[in-house]
Amino acid sequence: MTTPQEDLLPATRRALLHRIAVAQTEGRAPSLVAAVARGGETVWTGARTSVDGHGPDENVQYRIGSITKTFTAVLVLRLRDEGVLDLGDPLEKYLSGTGAGEVTIAELLAHTGGLAAESPAPWWERTSGSLRPELADVLGEQPFRHPVGRRHHYSNPGYTLLGALVEELRGAPWEEVLRREVLEPLSLHRTSGRPRAPHAGGWAVHPWADVMMPEPAEDLGRMAPAGQLWSTTADLARFAVFLVQGDERVLSAESVREMRTPAAPPETEELAAGSAYGLGMQIVHRDGRTLVGHSGSLPGFLAGLVIGVEDDVAAVVLSNCTSGPPVFSVAADLVRIVAQAEPRIPEPWRPIPEGDAVLLELVGQWYWGTQAFGLRLLADAGLALEPLSGAGRRARFRANADGTWTGLNGYYAGEPLRAVRRPDGSVSHLDLGSFVFTRQPYDEGAPVPGGVDPEGWRGIR
Repeated sequence: MTTPQEDLLPATRRALLHRIAVAQTEGRAPSLVAAVARGGETVWTGARTSVDGHGPDENVQYRIGSITKTFTAVLVLRLRDEGVLDLGDPLEKYLSGTGAGEVTIAELLAHTGGLAAESPAPWWERTSGSLRPELADVLGEQPFRHPVGRRHHYSNPGYTLLGALVEELRGAPWEEVLRREVLEPLSLHRTSGRPRAPHAGGWAVHPWADVMMPEPAEDLGRMAPAGQLWSTTADLARFAVFLVQGDERVLSAESVREMRTPAAPPETEELAAGSAYGLGMQIVHRDGRTLVGHSGSLPGFLAGLVIGVEDDVAAVVLSNCTSGPPVFSVAADLVRIVAQAEPRIPEPWRPIPEGDAVLLELVGQWYWGTQAFGLRLLADAGLALEPLSGAGRRARFRANADGTWTGLNGYYAGEPLRAVRRPDGSVSHLDLGSFVFTRQPYDEGAPVPGGVDPEGWRGIR
């Protein structure tokens, strides 16, 4: 349910309106619509249009292009979570005869499969999908442009293969599976493969004159999983909330977090720009915050969905022109405006319900060699390790049923942490991926690899 727009301060609402007004004017867009979600609900919508009278609202459909890929990725992650497939499996295991079967499912999701960016001519976005009825027509005779797994190279045919994978394993058309497994559970009733009234028409605006002409809206056929969908700012704002919180009816919070995690080696330009790619999601570092989401474009339309997870703010911007306003950047600006003007109010600190004496024995100061670290117990029974001064590796750890922990981020992601105990049950040291952490620097009472000099600490003689 949409919350009253008064939930944002008047000055914030005006700043949001000003930003999209500038974008529509400077981008020479026939129309531009936007929405902002915060706290799991839509708190602002806005629109600017070149047509006098009633402008488009949050329920008018626009084509969203490659934001479709994020929906397709959700379907694939669902199959993984059900145990139907593993992301490390080669495509050939489930879909034979494509000529690209050596590529893994994870590589297709992250655009690291080495496949071409586009399908063979003619330009697939402006021609009927009936010209490419089979996967062989989408991939062409030479589907690869780079060695598999070596670099990030955006590939529309790669997501066509993922859509075909979904169809093969579900035994139903991609769009039917999407509606049943994602759109209906999340109440995205205005998201569809074909436009449904009211919807915007797509336009091409002349670069050197204030005139325009309509763009064709083709059915992409086999290429649909890469860019077919139409949606609204209201639906995409709800989808953005799902991409932060998860929904057990569709995909868990842990799995959507995995989608938002970098999974592809960035190119040099991307590294300089602070951008990366996850599993069906773009990741950008801008204005001191990490943003996730996806951009989209098809002839006649531009789309941007941006989420500031730490700020708990998401923004959607849609426009009906082939080129013009930088909608992804505008959406990022909307997130920044709300985050800076009305910073997220943190939840109250509360003590954990009950202290675990075994865990409390582990917290406090530890040394890796001579570097001091602090180990803190978290409310979810996890642990956080961080240097007490200067630079150093830091990480969070989740608890395992066997009394160990597994690293969640940074250098120690996936690495095991365990407390090693003496015969009397007291803690001797921590073993973190073979590194020994002791209570004192090079504690002679702990099994420090290489041993400790028997003369101990000393000054210059």
